[in-house]
Amino acid sequence: MADSIEDIEIQLLLDAVYRHYHYDFRHYARASIKRRLLQARTQWGYDSISEMQSAVLHDETILPRLLNFLTVQVSEMFRDPTYFRALREKVVPHLRTYPSLKVWVAGCSHGEELYSLAILFAEEGLAERTIFYATDINPTALKAAQAGVYPLESIRLFTENHRLSGGHTSLSDYYTANYDRAVFDKSLRERTVFSDHSLVTDAAFGEMHLISCRNVLIYFDRELQDRVVGLFGDALVRGGFLGVGSKESLRFSAHAHLFSEFVREEKIYRKASR
Repeated sequence: MADSIEDIEIQLLLDAVYRHYHYDFRHYARASIKRRLLQARTQWGYDSISEMQSAVLHDETILPRLLNFLTVQVSEMFRDPTYFRALREKVVPHLRTYPSLKVWVAGCSHGEELYSLAILFAEEGLAERTIFYATDINPTALKAAQAGVYPLESIRLFTENHRLSGGHTSLSDYYTANYDRAVFDKSLRERTVFSDHSLVTDAAFGEMHLISCRNVLIYFDRELQDRVVGLFGDALVRGGFLGVGSKESLRFSAHAHLFSEFVREEKIYRKASR
């Protein structure tokens, strides 16, 4: 069955964005990408994907807006609190045995997961020996993550999530309320390296003890999922830990043999120690 004209236009747009701007969405799950591109086309008032492609290629100021459509920027602090409780109770005891630690938050979006881990590590006495790497392909999202500013209306949910995750302190210890915003303390990001990084095309960071990449793999096709799982396998130290989203699994990956299930119900895996 021949592809529809719309599907051909989408493929041409993704190819064009890769060739001109070096952002590679060609192996993202096609149904999700199609839905987002159609939303962008409608919102921006273009008659076709081809018309939108021409605009993206000839006006580089449109690219950041397109990236905001193509990358998922919805998250919350301590999202899925039982995941963070499992890290606290089952992973942290192993991490304590290392004199220094590296933690990679891959696809960090606006930084909610980064700050959640920074607070957890501070509460567990590991902050001073840890360097965090927060990466995303969207420079706008990275800038927001570096700022650490969130709507005050979100804080009630963040606070409850933190409590359910086993937090030892009050979340209010880590932010200042400023009108309708909560500004998180800069000490939480003093040991963080923020970096533009593509899981599709870039190499791995090395010698990581924990990688948290949650609700990212579901937006990739099987080929790209395999690449990313292999990338994480290369990045982790022996015995290092990988956390993925609740709807994600390594089970069908070609690199699944590199890992064992560590906390099955929370999708936390451990790289083989040898």
